[in-house]
Parts: sequence; C-alpha cells; structure tokens
Amino acid sequence: MATKDKKEATRTTIEQLNEKLSSAEQNVEHNKKLITYSVVVIVILAALGLGGYYYFQSADNDALEAVGKADIEAMNGNDSIALKLYEKAAKDNSGKYANRAELEAALILMKDNKAAEALKHLENYDTKDAVVGALAQVLKGDCYVDLKKYDDAINAYNDAISTAEGNKFITPFAMYKKSVVLSAQKKNSEAADVLKAIKDKYPEFTSSSSLNISELYEKAAFEANGKK
Repeated sequence: MATKDKKEATRTTIEQLNEKLSSAEQNVEHNKKLITYSVVVIVILAALGLGGYYYFQSADNDALEAVGKADIEAMNGNDSIALKLYEKAAKDNSGKYANRAELEAALILMKDNKAAEALKHLENYDTKDAVVGALAQVLKGDCYVDLKKYDDAINAYNDAISTAEGNKFITPFAMYKKSVVLSAQKKNSEAADVLKAIKDKYPEFTSSSSLNISELYEKAAFEANGKK
C-alpha cells in the first residue's frame, strides 16, 4: 500500500511539473495582444521565478497563427486535435513558435503514455532558458524511465541539473528523480549520496516539498549499508 501511495505521489509531482513546463511557454500573441490562459498561470510562473511571461514578437505570422489554433484546441480540452495542429506547426515552420509546438506535442503525448513519440519531439525542442530547459530535460528523463532506459534517464536528469544552474526547486527535483532511478537499479549508495546532497544543499525544497527527503535518504542509506 505504501509503495502504491509513493508511486501515486511521484506521478502527481511529475504531472504538476509538466503543467508548469507547459505554462512556462503557454503565452501567445493574438492580434498583437498577449493572451494569458488563467490567473493560475501567473502564480505558476511566479513560483518558477521566471519574472514574467514570454512575449512573442510578430516575426512569423504563419507560425504564430498555426500554434495559436493549436493552443485554442488545447484550452478547450481537444487534445487529439491540438496534437495534430502542434505537430503540423512544428513540421511546417521554424523558429520559436515551431519550437514551442514541439514541446506542447510532447506534453500531450506524455499524458497519453506515448513516451517514445514524446521523446522525438523533445529531441527537437531547444531552449536556452535555464528553468524551462531544465524542466524539458526532466520530462525527457521521464520518457526514458517509461521506456525502461534507465541509464539514459539518469543522463537526462544530469542534464537537467546542469541546465537548472542551481535553481532552488528544479535542481533538487531533478536530483530526486535521479535518486529514484538509482534506487530502482539497486544503486542505493549512489541514491543515498544524491538524497543527502538535496537534504544538505536545498533546505527550501526539503521543507516545501511533499516528499520526505530525510526519510528517503535514511531508507537508501539503510539499504546501502545492508549490501555491504
């Protein structure tokens, strides 16, 4: 029962981060006006420390219109239609709008448990932003976990840690995800080291997260000592 609860908690946290990742690039210009989807997006963006929205300048009206149509379908809950539109926008265009379309398509596919397809879009996605880029790498790691490619997952989480540049929430979250995979691989000593680093270096995350990092560390350390 405890294992089931832990899995559900982890999945919930993943879904929350995916929502934040989508929200971070979910702002589009329509008729030269910024559209915000909800007040919740503002709260999420502030929590991520982005300090504002992505203002899309009118550089490619065709790409902007294509992604905007997909956004509307996604807002209305028509994920299957939105996915097709995002994929078409990504294929037919280039630049920042097509780039965001890749990310949005990946998020929909991950929600549908289509990790392999989502991964293809994430491979095409590129951003220099530390927060969004790191979250994209976390999502890539999640895809690899679903595909049981655990070494690739760890590499993706390591990339997320590097990209996050010490972000007080994203960095320890990526570290936590890495520790989960290490534990699954029975690399308990390495998992314990990662969890201890979270506990020691990121007290804000430890205190605000629903995850009990201290308890997870003690368990991993106990398992590691038991193997010696």
